[in-house]
Amino acid sequence: MDGPREGAGPVTGSYPGHAARARRLILEYLPVVDCVVEVLDARIPVSSRHPEMPGLVRGKPLVIALNKADLADPDATRAWASAYREAGQPAWPVQSRRGTGFGPLRHSVGRLSRVTLEREAARGRRPRPPRIVVVGIPNVGKSSLLNRLLGRARARTGGVPGITRGPQWIRAGELEVLDMPGVLWPQPADGERAVRLALTGALAAGTYDSLEVARWLVRWLRGRAPGALPAESWTAGGELPPDCDAVLGAMARRWRFVGAGGLPDVGRAAERLILEFRAGRLGRLTLDDPPAGGHPTA
Repeated sequence: MDGPREGAGPVTGSYPGHAARARRLILEYLPVVDCVVEVLDARIPVSSRHPEMPGLVRGKPLVIALNKADLADPDATRAWASAYREAGQPAWPVQSRRGTGFGPLRHSVGRLSRVTLEREAARGRRPRPPRIVVVGIPNVGKSSLLNRLLGRARARTGGVPGITRGPQWIRAGELEVLDMPGVLWPQPADGERAVRLALTGALAAGTYDSLEVARWLVRWLRGRAPGALPAESWTAGGELPPDCDAVLGAMARRWRFVGAGGLPDVGRAAERLILEFRAGRLGRLTLDDPPAGGHPTA
């Protein structure tokens, strides 16, 4: 089920202060919301889930948005959505960049929120708009998703982790939405999860070894989707070089990345390969395999 293990690059960053603050904010605001929308990256539907999230929001309805579905393998995304639903957690693929898939997500949010609102009405409380909170780890596209959910550009967006600096209450139509900062890991993720998070941009630059991450990706692609490797990877005879650095060296030569002594700069090739993956130029790829007959676990 897992990809190649050899050479998975270390993650050096740690954000205990940020993680503790985000956890505290979730617990502080949770009592006043009716529904939680957890945003996951559809390319890594379990690796991008914070391990504590199900426990943190226990007692509140939870809807999962599998964002960036346009970059993920569609069959794998359908399998992941089905697995989460079978586990009792509504999950819907969405594409924030194109604004597709939001009908089922809005329906689930509205249906689950009404349960709380009807209960409050039965107690004699005045009607109010549904309140939801959007949560997720950094750079899964929370703010872009929130803007699509609201139908207008209200939340700040960006291409780097942590663009949302603090809680933002946003009112649009009949919804009140709380946008939260990205939930950072209490300690660095390890092994393949760390590599997958680095590949999708959930970890900040400088907290991982880009060469080791690219080597892992080359091994994964060689075993799972060799045709996704850039044309620059292949020899004139239509073969892949025998090892990861030779593949990256071939890319460096074709991309004219030259290092000391005129040798191919495999470091620059590694960084570009990671960017090619993030942009979807290697194809629609899902790095987390769907569970075989079981429930998804973080």
